[in-house]
Amino acid sequence: MTQSLLARLSPEIKQYLVITGNYWSFTLTDGALRMLVVLYFHQLGYSPLAIASLFLFYEIFGVVTNLLGGWLGARLGLNKTMNIGLFLQIVAVTMLALDEQLLTIAYVMVAQALSGIAKDLNKMSAKSAIKLLVPKDQDNTLYKWVALLTGSKNALKGVGFFLGGLLLSLMGFQGALWFMSAMLTFTWLSSLLLLKQDLGKKKSKPKFRELLSKSRQLNLLAGARLFLFASRDVWFVVALPVFLASTFGWDHWWVGGFMASWIIAYGVVQANAPKITANRGSSYGQALFWVGLLSVIPALLALGLWVQWQPKVVIVVGLLIFGAVFAVNSSLHSFLIVKIADSDGVSMDVGFYYMANAMGRLLGTVLSGLVYQLYGLEVCLMISSAMLVIATVFTFGLSKRD
Repeated sequence: MTQSLLARLSPEIKQYLVITGNYWSFTLTDGALRMLVVLYFHQLGYSPLAIASLFLFYEIFGVVTNLLGGWLGARLGLNKTMNIGLFLQIVAVTMLALDEQLLTIAYVMVAQALSGIAKDLNKMSAKSAIKLLVPKDQDNTLYKWVALLTGSKNALKGVGFFLGGLLLSLMGFQGALWFMSAMLTFTWLSSLLLLKQDLGKKKSKPKFRELLSKSRQLNLLAGARLFLFASRDVWFVVALPVFLASTFGWDHWWVGGFMASWIIAYGVVQANAPKITANRGSSYGQALFWVGLLSVIPALLALGLWVQWQPKVVIVVGLLIFGAVFAVNSSLHSFLIVKIADSDGVSMDVGFYYMANAMGRLLGTVLSGLVYQLYGLEVCLMISSAMLVIATVFTFGLSKRD
């Protein structure tokens, strides 16, 4: 039954299924690696801000990788960029597994830089490939496929958080890393054998000067994406975990478990976004409505904390509401970039867009530690709301073309 079903699939769909499987495998280990590093260095006595600094290069190199990775994908094909990303992740994991005495902050930051490059090469490859498999006039189908891919990725990343904690408990830091290295090596070797077709390879060799977008629609969407993800990370990455630990007295297992559960739920909502928005993914007005709604939530949370009304209820319930609305926004954006992108050399447009995404994460990560340390969580939330207002302005420019 399964074999006959696979036999009926087109070569393009089979190739995409391999890419998606690789993406899921990579995402699982990426989430596990993040949790391993956080818990291990927490056990060594590092402060939350010091731990956050370990991931700074991860975000910085994400900006560069999305831009250059899209260009490489258009020149080499998405199968090759996927395999390069898998190999770099193996190198990054192995670097951390070699010798615990090597684990200085600088050394770990270099390993995380490689991991960041690997992650964005994989994401760009998977997101770009779907554009080539759905006919141009089937926007609802495209929206469903993009939402499913995006949502499942984030759900698996949350599962990876739990996996990282489990592996650390069962195998120790180095044992867990060697296990993950072996798992990734198997995926990489399978990918080398199965990924044959040059999906996404541009018909003419793209010039390096073509890296930056010349599309007004794409520039507006990228601007909205930058401030959308900065608005999340300005309070989610550093400020929230530290607040939960210091103000609520939660231990790191409670904090990690809560964050992981949030990401899994966030992924589930993303995957079901077409149902939530009644499948009207082609409407830029939908994107405007959802980002406008989201901009109000952090301001209300900041107000609740400022008046000291049930802080635990405000944060826990408020975070769940924020996550659900943010997930719909993210799915709509992920669909719109694939829809807008040029089919010939799709990875260049997708890479440019996710460069803006990475810049938003970087901006949010830096501000999260700095603003929380100076002013507290309430100000982080107000900055988040202001960033979402800016994202709304960018999205309004898109909605006028609907």
